Amino acid sequence: MAGTNHRRTAVTGGPAIILVEPQLGENIGTAARAMFNCGLDDLRLVRPRDGWPSDKAIAAASGADTVLQKARLYPSVAAAISDLVHVVAATARDRGMVRREVTPRRAAAEMRAWLLAGEPCGVLIGPERTGLVNDDVALADTVLTVPLNPAFSSLNLAQAVLIIGYEWFISGAETPGETLHRGGSRPATKEELLNFFDHLEEELENNGFLRNRESQPHMVRNLRSLFQRAQCTEQELRTLHGVVTSFAGPRERRRRTVDRTRSPELEPEKVLGLVDRTDDE
Repeated sequence: MAGTNHRRTAVTGGPAIILVEPQLGENIGTAARAMFNCGLDDLRLVRPRDGWPSDKAIAAASGADTVLQKARLYPSVAAAISDLVHVVAATARDRGMVRREVTPRRAAAEMRAWLLAGEPCGVLIGPERTGLVNDDVALADTVLTVPLNPAFSSLNLAQAVLIIGYEWFISGAETPGETLHRGGSRPATKEELLNFFDHLEEELENNGFLRNRESQPHMVRNLRSLFQRAQCTEQELRTLHGVVTSFAGPRERRRRTVDRTRSPELEPEKVLGLVDRTDDE
């Protein structure tokens, strides 16, 4: 999905993402892109296999250059986490160790609380092929595991970073769960909605749709409930008025034609073309 807008202020900060012995520059780049999607900008690299910096990482980052430019290189996990107070290790395997295990959502909430308290934290993510070794996991306070298909829970670097980053981002976001975009129009008032109901029901009455008096109240309530749920805008109601009027138009024209043919001022035979013309005509 395209969604880059350089005119808007970028969200930055959050926990450090520490990639331990990442194998490919492309994977570092896509992980950096996932970080920037979620407002994370502290990328730490421990002994990347193909060296650093990496042109392939820059190409794969697709514009997340800010993260790559700030990325720091470390000789060991111990060095990469030395300034942190809390460390979370991301792993999908049971290490046979006595460890506290949390989901990304729980970890995000805890990391946000730590940072608010001025206690820096970070997430360890291991190599693509093997994941973290036990010695690296032993340096963490907590293990983070993503609940996935038990038979296939392996994630690539970017996937892991995006899941963790997304939970981090929404844990502090004030974005409502649902937003209705109205295309520049305003919400319709109840008065406007009731006027539309009157118009619609009048035409439905005229064309016989509501001819069953016994079921009419129930049908009207169902129709009103439908439009109430639609959360119509003022412009949408204008359009609906036009639709109802358009459907009624042909019937009204036919009615007026019939009325003219029945007018006492006209001779029906001449209207219908059934009278022979005389020579004087």
